[in-house]
Amino acid sequence: MPPAPCDCDERAAETSRVRYELEGVVVRGNTRTNRRVVMRYVPFRPGDVIDVSDAAFQLLRYRLLGTGFFREVELSIEKGSRRGQVVLVIDVSERNTLVLNDLWMGLSKDAEVQGASKGHARPLTAYAGVDGAETNLAGTGITLGGAAAFAQYQLAVRARFLDPAFLGSNWMVAGTLLYTNAHDFFGNSQVRQGGSPAGEGGYEDYAIVAYKRFGGTLGLGRDLSVSTQLWVNYRLESLYADYPKIASQVTGFDREPIDFSIVRGKSVLSTVRATLQHDTRDQPFLPTQGWLVTLNGEFSLLPAALDYDYQKVEARASHWWQLPWGHHVLSVDVYGGAIAGHAPFFEQFYVGDLSDFLPDRVLGMTFDRRPPPNFLGTQIVEERYGNYAFKLAAEYRIPLYRGQRSIYGIDLYAGGGLYGLASDRTLTDPPSAYSGLARVPIDLTATLGFRADTSVGGFTFSLSNALGFAFVGRGPAGGRPP
Repeated sequence: MPPAPCDCDERAAETSRVRYELEGVVVRGNTRTNRRVVMRYVPFRPGDVIDVSDAAFQLLRYRLLGTGFFREVELSIEKGSRRGQVVLVIDVSERNTLVLNDLWMGLSKDAEVQGASKGHARPLTAYAGVDGAETNLAGTGITLGGAAAFAQYQLAVRARFLDPAFLGSNWMVAGTLLYTNAHDFFGNSQVRQGGSPAGEGGYEDYAIVAYKRFGGTLGLGRDLSVSTQLWVNYRLESLYADYPKIASQVTGFDREPIDFSIVRGKSVLSTVRATLQHDTRDQPFLPTQGWLVTLNGEFSLLPAALDYDYQKVEARASHWWQLPWGHHVLSVDVYGGAIAGHAPFFEQFYVGDLSDFLPDRVLGMTFDRRPPPNFLGTQIVEERYGNYAFKLAAEYRIPLYRGQRSIYGIDLYAGGGLYGLASDRTLTDPPSAYSGLARVPIDLTATLGFRADTSVGGFTFSLSNALGFAFVGRGPAGGRPP
């Protein structure tokens, strides 16, 4: 009989793996952080049989770094009290946990509202905001944070709370409270309107929605593994909106009514959102390797669904590679989302979140009324909000500085990609002015700037917003159909 096939390679690999019984875990260097906070992320317990070559050890190190509590984390094995037993030693170097998560500053082409006279509108306005938090309150791992942002006649504030070990259990609890008093711009060309909101005046290039939001979210989460989390959040908001009684715009060659995508007067938004996240990055702000994958699903609930009945799904996957020369880093990011039903405009996909040449939404507010650049000469110039979105982008990072004290790292980055945004109307009845590939609402984006990881948080300094003022309106026929 022929000899049986030999799985020699598998056997050799199996016998080369060394397993020990875990006697205990020692945490060193945690002068401010409670030991139980560190132990919450350790998947091993005394008595477990562990394999020192298991990838779970490296994932544990990344997860502890990802908390933001520590600047350095090192894992090692020491001999136990008996033969075959070992002690897992976790050495940490703590970092400041009173941090700035975001600092927003920029220029936008806003609108003079609430009584501005014609001929006195400023061409540019500034916006600013800050998001700060204590991410390790009294060494307990609890996060207390807040954020505020403002621009001309716009204000949003947020407060948030996170307990990663609620009542000492394996469950995480999070909550947010929000208030927004803002406006948004609708219509790109030759807008006609009547019955505008009180104090907002009448405009030829845009119509304004004045709106308020008040409410919050309450979430429950759990770790499925060292690198994977599942969250379920309930959201409840009270809304009030006012906008012109009648408004229309020219899209392509055709005049059509403007859909403001929000209920006039009072309304209620109530949804449930589930989030699954897989994170194997080696650093939370300047990662050099690993994956970050996020899946989101949200749907509205009755009776609030009578105001906004919709379902929303999103998926994002990012991967980082450290290149063999100069510690340079390459990353690729893929994003896609779809909405079915009638979502309020601030829950729809926004072109500024996809194009780097326009400011992102800050705490849900938009500060800019410009259309996006139109490098490919498509109907993307007609899109502001949509039900479908995608983005494929790559980024290259070059380290400029690495330190151990107040500044841990500074990187120069540059990137670019392709994005698309479409509404149901775009897909079913595209504007007659566009034909062929111009009917596909896609365009190019690019970004350039610096990222700095510091003891008070990570900061991004982007030049894309400034470049956007030079590019908006460029492209075939000035960005509009001929």
